[in-house]
Amino acid sequence: MGKDHINKVSAGALLVTLGIIFGDIGTSPLYVLKAIVGENTIDKTIILGGLSCIFWTLTLQTTIKYVFITLNADNKGEGGIFSLYALVRRTKVKWLLFPAVIGGSAILAEGIITPPISVSSAIEGLRMVDAFKNIQTVPIVIAIIILLFGIQQFGTKSIGKMFGPVMFFWFAMLAVLGVSQLSSNWGVLSALNPMYGYDLLVNYGDGKGFWILGAVFLCTTGAEALYSDLGHCGKKNIRISWGFVKTALILNYFGQGAWLLNLEGKKLEETISPFYAIMPEWFLPFGIGIATVATIVASQALISGSFTLINEAIRLNFWPKAKIKYPSELKGQLYIPSVNWLLCVGCIVVVLYFEESKKMEAAYGLTIILGMIMSSRLLFYFMRMKHYFKPLIWTVLVVYLFVEVAFLIAQMDKFTKGGWISLMIAAILTSIMLIWYYARKIRNRYVEFVKLSDHLPVLEDLSRDLSIPKYATHLVYLTSADNRDEIESKIIYSIMQKQPKRADIYWFVHVDVVDEPYLMEYKVCEFIHDDVIRIDFKLGFRVAPKINLMFRKVVEDLVKNKEVDIRSRYQSLNKNNIIGDFKFIVIEKFISYDNELPVHEKLILDIYAILKHFSLSEPKAFGLDTSSVTVETVPLIISPPKELNMKRVID
Repeated sequence: MGKDHINKVSAGALLVTLGIIFGDIGTSPLYVLKAIVGENTIDKTIILGGLSCIFWTLTLQTTIKYVFITLNADNKGEGGIFSLYALVRRTKVKWLLFPAVIGGSAILAEGIITPPISVSSAIEGLRMVDAFKNIQTVPIVIAIIILLFGIQQFGTKSIGKMFGPVMFFWFAMLAVLGVSQLSSNWGVLSALNPMYGYDLLVNYGDGKGFWILGAVFLCTTGAEALYSDLGHCGKKNIRISWGFVKTALILNYFGQGAWLLNLEGKKLEETISPFYAIMPEWFLPFGIGIATVATIVASQALISGSFTLINEAIRLNFWPKAKIKYPSELKGQLYIPSVNWLLCVGCIVVVLYFEESKKMEAAYGLTIILGMIMSSRLLFYFMRMKHYFKPLIWTVLVVYLFVEVAFLIAQMDKFTKGGWISLMIAAILTSIMLIWYYARKIRNRYVEFVKLSDHLPVLEDLSRDLSIPKYATHLVYLTSADNRDEIESKIIYSIMQKQPKRADIYWFVHVDVVDEPYLMEYKVCEFIHDDVIRIDFKLGFRVAPKINLMFRKVVEDLVKNKEVDIRSRYQSLNKNNIIGDFKFIVIEKFISYDNELPVHEKLILDIYAILKHFSLSEPKAFGLDTSSVTVETVPLIISPPKELNMKRVID
């Protein structure tokens, strides 16, 4: 039902789409043409060639690849690289893990540069006003960034309503400003001919033109975010509103181009921005204000997208468990404090290091194209999985492999100019994800399971053994056993040997994270009536595992259906219908010092132990009430040590 709702096209839905989806790509006109011109002498080849490349990049990369092809790869209405991975991993191709992790890390890393470059580009427009010609923009940009990240904890439900109207006004302004300049030089529209782009890339400056692709790419940097936010608006609303957005963007780019052609033979002054230069002088202060608000909206969408990405990574076991808050009832809105402040610190460091948007442009885009290449690999397998027409599949693969690799090569020129920063951050994030994933694989490989049926008679006897003090009326264990007929040997050890735990009912709860984003289902298996019960939850990778609340709801349903009696078994309490107490046991495994492991596995597990130290505890991660939870730590012996040859000495 939710999917049909978000796909419903209406004026309100289209307005919301403008506010959520197109902020990043919509603020690109602030800096793209300035980056293309750079320090080159302005001539027709650069301007018309640059405009041609912008138009065809937006057409090929954003319109065809993302708006028309990739949006079809929705996972029950949800988009993004991890949603796409959740779809294609059903093909059982194990190495697809790598493009998913690398792509997700690249998108997160670029998120640290996007707010600084957008906000800086807007604020630097003040230098075109005589009164602020020598203003220091760094403190203003940092203040805006701190304020932006500071309000995340309160949610954006109220201010979010303003996003749509703000972005509608923004795009309308882009279109009007563009047309006002085009009217003086309609000949610039000849740049729609792709031959101008070809001429720039191949013939300009003995191959120098090819490297301008690195600046051209900045016009499509929001395309991946467009796909990531699919679940908020639906593909129909995105496709319809993109027509308006693309028209406004093209008109503005071409309007800037018409203005630049008037400067043919000159170089662009460092303090002059073509975006602001096409504004009437009286409108400039208003234009700077609107641009600043638009960049804040764009940054907000990117921050929210980062939270969603990390949340998915946690559910898919790619990231250490982190505290997640839900500041409003708005669908999909969440707040991850640790990620929020890490992003904030990263953005501030970027502003202090680069200081100006011009220098940020040199570093911007390198990891985004890396993320796009990774998503293209996953998209290829999605199209194969869905049995698309084979010639179409291979055409898409070859065309976009060629286009995106060309962009990547052109972006490599940015490596020494600051691109190494975002690439280094992406590498660190990728390492964390892979270490966390493989460490859990190693640990789970050696967890010992036993047949639950072999221990049912003992559990039944234990629950009736009055010689043992009662531990709890209801004793609940979280189990990782996928097979309902099995249980970890450590749980049996905890119940029967570590400290015999008599309870009236033993509950075993298993949580299975599935590929369907918002699925919430459960199954109940009663092994012994009113004595041993197992509950299996199937939760989507975007569902918060609030096991305390979910377990309570299941128990209420069982009581309502008269399948279980949860009243206390103490006579005085039972006759007064008092509900028995519930106690949760969480078993945390630590690596025993007795293990002898291969060097690479030992290194992975050592780093995992450090990461786990900073991650959220299991009880908090599962939303359990800490007052009724006991955590038991047990050694995990992965590789038994060699036999000890000890000799007994007798006096």
